[in-house]
Amino acid sequence: MNWIIYVAVGIVAGIIAAVVIMLSNRRRLTKENARLVSEAKKEAETLLREARIEAESLKKDKILQAKEKFIELKAEHEKIINQKNRKIAESEQRASQKEARLSQMLEEQKKKERQLENGITENEKLSEKLSKKTEELERLHSSQVEKLEEISGYSAEKAKEELFDILKGEARANAMSYIQETIEEAKLTAKNEAKKIVIQTIQRTATEDAIENSVSVFNIESDDIKGRIIGREGRNIRALEAATGVEIIVDDTPEAIILSCFDPVRREIARLSLHKLVTDGRIHPARIEEVVAKTRKQVEDEIIATGKKTTIDLGIHGLHPELIKVIGRMKYRSSYGQNLLQHSREVANLAGTMAAELGLNAKLAKRAGLLHDIGKVPDSESETPHAILGMEWAEKYGEHPDVCNSIGSHHDEMEMKTLIAPIIQVCDAISGARPGARRQVVESYLQRLRELEEMALGFDGVVKAFAIQAGRELRVIVESDKVSDQRAAEISFDISQKIQNEMTYPGQVRVIVIRETRAVNVAK
Repeated sequence: MNWIIYVAVGIVAGIIAAVVIMLSNRRRLTKENARLVSEAKKEAETLLREARIEAESLKKDKILQAKEKFIELKAEHEKIINQKNRKIAESEQRASQKEARLSQMLEEQKKKERQLENGITENEKLSEKLSKKTEELERLHSSQVEKLEEISGYSAEKAKEELFDILKGEARANAMSYIQETIEEAKLTAKNEAKKIVIQTIQRTATEDAIENSVSVFNIESDDIKGRIIGREGRNIRALEAATGVEIIVDDTPEAIILSCFDPVRREIARLSLHKLVTDGRIHPARIEEVVAKTRKQVEDEIIATGKKTTIDLGIHGLHPELIKVIGRMKYRSSYGQNLLQHSREVANLAGTMAAELGLNAKLAKRAGLLHDIGKVPDSESETPHAILGMEWAEKYGEHPDVCNSIGSHHDEMEMKTLIAPIIQVCDAISGARPGARRQVVESYLQRLRELEEMALGFDGVVKAFAIQAGRELRVIVESDKVSDQRAAEISFDISQKIQNEMTYPGQVRVIVIRETRAVNVAK
């Protein structure tokens, strides 16, 4: 900072010198100029003095500021040093405490070692005394045994054998008596407990009796719609029957059309298709085929949705998508007239409740109960029993071994290897034995209709086969480009002869072969 002062003084001095030179050069001017020069000198001296005074004042201020800054830095440094010293002191104190504890632990360990050494020595002494006492006892025992043998006339071994035989006989008699009492008590208790569990399970699982039939009623707003459904010369109703495989009965029943078919899926497709056609108003053969195709896809989606809803309602998770689809198809199947999905849901609820009462895995029991009849809804007919087929599907899609065994053994086709299997068998019997739940006649009737259709589909060129009129009529649709009119007549005759020779049926079966040729073009 001193150099700033000196520079300022030099500048002021330079200014003064310049003024003096200017005044000296103008000395020969007037006296007024001389006076001005004199005043300028005085003023310059005054400025010089003030500059020196101000420079000194600035110097003192800077020195004071520097001293204050030094004092602050020194105090902060001392504070940091004190903190470090305090931490070092604390660390030293902790280290000394740890050292003291370690020393104390070492002393205690040494004491324990000394006590252990003393204990070992004492144990050795006690062992010696004990061995001596044992030898004395053995001598006394042997002498007493010898005296007893002399008195009784029996050796020790012979006495032991006789005593052992006596005790063994008494123990056998007591054991047999106890076992008999336990078995009788267990039988009585088990019988009562089993009755209690079955009765409670049935009471807690309330379901409706479900009996399927083969007829659905489609309601219409007015009888005028019947004429539009029939179409000119019956072409609309024939197209609808050919596309769906359902017999459509239009009679004098007011505001109603009857859909007749043994397959509930076909009836549902026909019902939904009719509803769409009537709502839309456009009813002709091309439109009918388009609507039926879309409805068939809709029903397939509904089958999947039904399977998912069923698993969610029962609290069953992690099923394979194919098994969910099979469960959905149960809605449109029946077992001896009993809806298969309702039957499986009922068996699942019964099995879950019964397994919980017995302390078994209720979730696995529910799963097995829901899947026990999946073998009844195959994509194609199979000679394999439905229980074994269902077990194979469950194994294929990664189900638990207990579930697979329960499915395969619920009709005794295989050995039961898990406690859940007899529960599924019992619950299946309970569900099927409800009053009015099943009808044997309906199942045999449906089986006969299926056999009719399968027989017709076995001929070359046949695309579809529909058994209608309660099995009294079989409609067969053939490919027009592969089957001629003459061949169609031959197929009709061959099917009728095969039915006559291989099947048992009441009344007559009329076989109708339909060969239709179409020419379709699109104008763009």
